[in-house]
Amino acid sequence: MAMKSQGFKRQPPPQSYAAVSFPAPHVMLVVFNRPQALNAMTSAAQYDLESLFSWYDSEPSLRCAIVTGAGRAFCAGMDLKEWNQSTARRVNGEHAGQQMMPRSGFGALSRRHGKKPVIAAVNGLAFGGGMEIVSNLDLVVAAKSARFALPEAKRGVVAMAGSLPRLARTIGRPRATELALTGKTITAAEAKEWGLINAVTEDGPSDGDVLDRPVVKSALEYAASIIENSPDSVIISRAGILSGWEDGSAENGARLLSENWEPALNEGENLREGLQAFAEKRAPKWVDSKL
Repeated sequence: MAMKSQGFKRQPPPQSYAAVSFPAPHVMLVVFNRPQALNAMTSAAQYDLESLFSWYDSEPSLRCAIVTGAGRAFCAGMDLKEWNQSTARRVNGEHAGQQMMPRSGFGALSRRHGKKPVIAAVNGLAFGGGMEIVSNLDLVVAAKSARFALPEAKRGVVAMAGSLPRLARTIGRPRATELALTGKTITAAEAKEWGLINAVTEDGPSDGDVLDRPVVKSALEYAASIIENSPDSVIISRAGILSGWEDGSAENGARLLSENWEPALNEGENLREGLQAFAEKRAPKWVDSKL
């Protein structure tokens, strides 16, 4: 799926790893596209993705993004050959160059704060870095054959891209410990029971069009539900949830949300449009967010 011009303010940055398309109004679909390597990521791929998601946040017409994987994996983590080479250079005292992942974390998503929501459509293996991505996304849908794991301890490394403290908050310390210290694999059904994911779908063929997969169709339905609402309200509501998750107490999160966002919400066109549409008993006509 090649990128197509959509009348964007700026065109999206080119990608060496991901296939990017726009399957519905206001929606960006990102397909991790290295199926022969189970979509393992190189460092170059991660910096490309950082540029892409920065562009997504700045493009007014886009309101929701979906990530999925080509073939039979969502993402099997870091390219271990590159990781081994980087470690060897460091041991030999050679200059390692730039960090293997950007500040926004693995795949530019595992530590991303961002402005707009990203939904995962997990179609297969989400191991290592793939699991770290899942741990930080806004909504997660998984095919019933999807599998999740943090196998780093089996390789003598650690999941350092942000998932460990986030999983402790999302699924609780005992279950996060079970994943990280044993390296066990859990099913989509277990992940839903643990509160890691939102929904489980039927499987789809790994070699067909990703848009035909039930898991991607479900993610698109979630995206459509989000897009029906005020883009300003979506951005600020998401910020409030992240504030409660990242910034300590619930009251501190509420204070920060009010101080940082309430004036912008009140001055925006979409708040006035939403209230006026309610009074006039009609559907609101949202405009692209200026936040």
